[in-house]
Amino acid sequence: MVDNETLRQLSARKSVRVFTEEPVTAEERAAILEAAFQAPTAGNQQLYTILDITDPELRRTMADLCDHQPMIAQAPLCLVFLADCRRWPRAYRAAGVEIRDPGPGDLLLAVADSCIAAQNAVTAAESLGIGSCYIGDVLENCEAVRAALHLPPQVVPAAMLIFGRPTQQQKDRKKPTRFPAEAVVCENVYRDRTEEELRADFAARAGGEYDFDAKIPPFCAFKYNSDFSREMSRSAAVYLKDFPFGVE
Repeated sequence: MVDNETLRQLSARKSVRVFTEEPVTAEERAAILEAAFQAPTAGNQQLYTILDITDPELRRTMADLCDHQPMIAQAPLCLVFLADCRRWPRAYRAAGVEIRDPGPGDLLLAVADSCIAAQNAVTAAESLGIGSCYIGDVLENCEAVRAALHLPPQVVPAAMLIFGRPTQQQKDRKKPTRFPAEAVVCENVYRDRTEEELRADFAARAGGEYDFDAKIPPFCAFKYNSDFSREMSRSAAVYLKDFPFGVE
């Protein structure tokens, strides 16, 4: 198998939720942000804005709004990546161009730009010995998050990331196993996995025996059918109202 330091770091990287008290230095922060800026981006537009959340009270507010996770307030560095569909239209108008309103396609492109930049930041941090964790709950509580972050229309949270040096317990924690390649890679066209294949995929992901019928229902209740998952969908629908063209 091909092997180098970058591939080893990508494979070893895992979410870190408990950090030491050692700060992320100004130089490290700048390096992480620069890596984000250098990420691939649609048409070199950088369809994102990054919020560096430094205010302690705002950190506590975001920790509460994002499923009551105190690690958000405690992490040395907290960045929110916003899908920004305002910057370029404002530039067009400033140049006297008559333009359409942003639509869902613009939002999807901006979300992709935001997440690519975020992952570059994660990879850069890992290379510096700094752990990170994505906070998907930033999509919950749309109205309160929008108010707390002073988000105007056509600006949507795509990802929140917290960074810091992992504690020894976090370093020692085993990384969860992923699905095997055949479960997630299709050749040329999408193909549904058979039920038998699905069961085998989950067993491989578990590293051996897996009681599919006993474990899938409670996981579904905890994740897919959960209150926070329903709230994410509700909030996403609210954000989508900023983007016309057939979205009700």
